[in-house]
Amino acid sequence: MPTPSMEDYLERIYKLIDEKGYARVSDIAEGLEVHPSSVTKMIQKLDKDEYLIYEKYRGLILTPKGKKTGKRLVDRHHLLEEFLEMIGVHEDNIYKDVEGIEHHLSWDSITRIETLVEYFRRDERRVQDLHEVHQELTNEN
Repeated sequence: MPTPSMEDYLERIYKLIDEKGYARVSDIAEGLEVHPSSVTKMIQKLDKDEYLIYEKYRGLILTPKGKKTGKRLVDRHHLLEEFLEMIGVHEDNIYKDVEGIEHHLSWDSITRIETLVEYFRRDERRVQDLHEVHQELTNEN
């Protein structure tokens, strides 16, 4: 199981490859706001753990294990963003909140949130009811 730091790298690499077709050390460093040397060290660790194949000066490719994990992490991130948006968290807080919680939730919790999001999707009135209850509680305080 990857560490939270490894997850951040895998998620970023997966997104870069999905968007651009490749992931360079400089792009990863910029996206994660770390030094390129830190990226190189982590890439070597991810290579050792068989999430990717890295050839110095040639680039990297995700292994099937890396692709599966990266997709799962990107999907988790999107799910949590959608969930927070759905329950009315202010847009300015969503990204920071997702970054803060995504590594601290079990996959069981993620699956339950996914079920809850689907429950809300199936009937828009449920979301409206939730917002009304929030408004009532806010007005009481």
